Amino acid sequence: MTLTSFGPANRIQRSAETHPLTWRLRDDGEAVWLDEYQAKNGYAAARKAFSDMAQDDIVQTVKDAGLKGRGGAGFPTGVKWGLMPKDESINIRYLLCNADEMEPNTWKDRMLMEQLPHLLIEGMLISARALKTYRGYIFLRGEYTTAAKHLNRAVEEAKAAGLLGKNILGSGFDFELFVHTGAGRYICGEETALINSLEGRRANPRSKPPFPAAVGVWGKPTCVNNVETLCNVPAIIADGVDWYKSLARDGSEDMGTKLMGFSGKVKNPGLWELPFGVTGRELFEDYAGGMRDGYKLKCWQPGGAGTGFLLPEHLDAQMYAGGIAKVGTRMGTGLAMAVDDSVNMVSLLRNMEEFFSRESCGFCTPCRDGLPWSVKLLRALENGEGQAGDIETLLGLVGFLGPGKTFCAHAPGAVEPLGSAIKYFRPEFEAGIAPTSAVVPPLAKPIVVGA
Repeated sequence: MTLTSFGPANRIQRSAETHPLTWRLRDDGEAVWLDEYQAKNGYAAARKAFSDMAQDDIVQTVKDAGLKGRGGAGFPTGVKWGLMPKDESINIRYLLCNADEMEPNTWKDRMLMEQLPHLLIEGMLISARALKTYRGYIFLRGEYTTAAKHLNRAVEEAKAAGLLGKNILGSGFDFELFVHTGAGRYICGEETALINSLEGRRANPRSKPPFPAAVGVWGKPTCVNNVETLCNVPAIIADGVDWYKSLARDGSEDMGTKLMGFSGKVKNPGLWELPFGVTGRELFEDYAGGMRDGYKLKCWQPGGAGTGFLLPEHLDAQMYAGGIAKVGTRMGTGLAMAVDDSVNMVSLLRNMEEFFSRESCGFCTPCRDGLPWSVKLLRALENGEGQAGDIETLLGLVGFLGPGKTFCAHAPGAVEPLGSAIKYFRPEFEAGIAPTSAVVPPLAKPIVVGA
């Protein structure tokens, strides 16, 4: 997939000063291999980190820069790194890259791994140095076969150049890196389920605490970061905290840039590196080009299938975690989807909930039983066979499967779009109730979503 960067009139010129993640991309979409990557200042940040910075200084620099996780949760990266034990006697530690990108409508990590594999390796190398981890794994979605091929080639190139393996850059520091392809489960995006899968176990989330920083892979301290998160590290180390913070727009509480995109029936679907704080309208109109001729924007999701639907009037919200929270949902992965006016929301939600239901690990009752129940009710409404009280039952499920009610965040993410769809498009759900249906007692007292 080629990253596109087109504005309303002229092509955007990517530069190291404004586009730290993507300025090295080739126009033809081919991968940037070691020689070209180093010619474009690649591994300069790693050399700086190894020769000029203490390990704790690297952690503090990332913390001061305000880098947050780019996988959807948005947890501060430097804080997460700071949770790793300081005890020097613990000589076995792991760094895991979460590359199990299975969020529907999200493909940002795929682009980075396929076209800039050395950027991820450099980010992991610097992170490993900071965290004193001797071994790293890239846990990759099994379907990303091209990414696997490119990452494995890049790892071999880095080994041959002395950038991985023993005594890296003459520092005495050793770091081995392996690409591990998963078996294709959405739940592996949850860091402890990923750890279980890596160990050869069933991909169920683990109870926390203990957190992976204390007890992770094979019982050892482990740090798990997203692909895009790790790819931000080299630029922060190379160019500094103040520069990184200056990239974001005024008003944004999140620092740096973000890979954002728009899909659906827009004129120019694509993926762009943009500063945090751009508005949804800029992303939709100036970059995605608005809706194709003959279609009208009905609603949109700001960051993957697990985020709530927003209306066209919400496009003026700034694209950062707090800005999207102000209009009632989450930033998520930052890759938006436009829903056009020809789409029936009941059918769309039935399709989404089927995916989330299928991908549940089945560990906890609310998720295991609640999501299939929502699919059953939505299918009945889709076929015009719904019963009076079905909508209230769905809203009850939104509450019972919400944050804090399940073992992990899978179910809360699954029902967030359902609750928002009923909130904004309830008549479409009511249209699926059979005229002669009996009144069925609702699951619980109706829950008013967004009240």
